[in-house]
Amino acid sequence: MKDKVIVITGGASGIGLAMVKKFAKEQSHVYFLDLNDAGNEISQELAAEGQKAEFIKCNIASTSEAEQAIQSIPGKIDVLINNAGVSHVGNLENTSEEDFDRLFQVNVKGMFNCTRAALPKIKQDGGGSILNMASVAATIGIPDRFAYSMTKGAAYSMTLSIARDYVQDGIRCNCISPGRVHTPFVDGFLAKNYPGQEKEMFEKLSATQPIGRMGTPEEIAELAYFISSDAGSFFTGTDIPIDGGFLGLKM
Repeated sequence: MKDKVIVITGGASGIGLAMVKKFAKEQSHVYFLDLNDAGNEISQELAAEGQKAEFIKCNIASTSEAEQAIQSIPGKIDVLINNAGVSHVGNLENTSEEDFDRLFQVNVKGMFNCTRAALPKIKQDGGGSILNMASVAATIGIPDRFAYSMTKGAAYSMTLSIARDYVQDGIRCNCISPGRVHTPFVDGFLAKNYPGQEKEMFEKLSATQPIGRMGTPEEIAELAYFISSDAGSFFTGTDIPIDGGFLGLKM
């Protein structure tokens, strides 16, 4: 993947940041989009290590901002990873219209905006790879994840549609479905909802994976790298679970 141009949304924290670091370490030229100004510091730190990772501040839910951000990237895009997303805990009855719209705007429309803007650049010189972040919640019922599951189901369906429509253009499109991954979101959720019980609840959530722990952002990044590289060139229209046995071994 040396010198390949990689675009990663939501690259300033969590799984996205692990992806940025992985591709940059492998000498790809990474552009990462995020609303978090921490992206500037990340870009500077990686540049000091001789790696190429350029931060573009962008609200992907805005069609004009997404288009402007993608167009600012010179030349061809080899890989687009639609990673940016927001979460919500709640069932149908306690999901507000505001929450529903917020998740749809980022997780679904944001993916649409970035993919649509990037497609002409990916088509150049024989195509490339699009990788979307779905979730085990896309294909299995998980309590109190109504709006989140809806958006991840959309990510899964969009993956299949894009893969079918653009296979003749040399474009592969896949999605990854993680189980629980230890990210800053998890820590924030526990601190907010279980103050003083963080350790106990962390262990309880970890135990929901048959393997007995949560995944790490770095593990997800390794899979994303493989799928996006030439080594993964026979993958398209595929959802790849990485879930510690959550789907296959759930009792």
